[in-house]
Amino acid sequence: MRAATYHAYGDPSVLKIEDVPEPHAGPGRIRIRVQAASVNPIDWKLRAGFLQQVMPQQLPAIPGQDAAGVVDEVGDDVTGTAVGDRVFGLSNTGTAAEYAVLTAWAPVPDAWTTEQAAAAGVAGETAIRVLDLLGVGAGSTLLIEGAAGGVGSAAAQIALARGATVIGTAGEGNHEYLRSLGAMPTTYGPGLADRVRALAPAGVDAILDVAGAGSLPDLTRIAPSADAVVTIADPTAQEHGVRLSATADDPASAIAEAAALGSAGGYTPHISATYRLARITEAHTRSQVGHARGKLVITI
Repeated sequence: MRAATYHAYGDPSVLKIEDVPEPHAGPGRIRIRVQAASVNPIDWKLRAGFLQQVMPQQLPAIPGQDAAGVVDEVGDDVTGTAVGDRVFGLSNTGTAAEYAVLTAWAPVPDAWTTEQAAAAGVAGETAIRVLDLLGVGAGSTLLIEGAAGGVGSAAAQIALARGATVIGTAGEGNHEYLRSLGAMPTTYGPGLADRVRALAPAGVDAILDVAGAGSLPDLTRIAPSADAVVTIADPTAQEHGVRLSATADDPASAIAEAAALGSAGGYTPHISATYRLARITEAHTRSQVGHARGKLVITI
């Protein structure tokens, strides 16, 4: 099959398109013909070698953690899924390729395009995982540091669907976007505590840091306690008494919940840009720059 690969850690230029062996669905897994895959920050961090001490890659590696497509192989012990079904979900074989094996999946909601479904795996699972960790539900007030990106916008929508009030930080150019989701926008940086207090005089109950921009000291002062802050992007979390969430606890359940919310209109992934597989270097470069609204998607 054709796939994007990298044979050594490095900048986006190490990516190339080549023929590689197809993966196959083992027990409890399915294989899809990939129609679209998303680019997540973890993809370029793995490719650059930033995480090789904790998540070493078996090189050559295929980038990508999530995708959407049509099932073409069903492994033993899989029920409720058949060849020909349209699904989205998570993979550990790499998804920037013609075929990928999924470890957790759900049917694509009718309300979503294939590209939106491809963008929902990592973002939806991560958002649901951290909202559960923080206990965000009806009556909660949540602050999201970095709310306009893929995970931030997913968390905002899902928290709002649960009945929470959401305040999100973003550059001013993304404020109207956050308002369209139902969140109250504010800018990040110095003076954040005062701005949050003006929007939520009674304070916030929980804080999610998606940005990883070094703001944990300020966020812990805004939160009712340090354990009311969860980050998915700042490795200094322990120094501040903050929880770092990086591992999927129950990915299948979270993917199913994301799909149900999609069907009910409570979660719609936003696509910032799409790229053909041959242009994956551009997509990784764009992701590495940051500040994208929503998700970047690769079409296969």
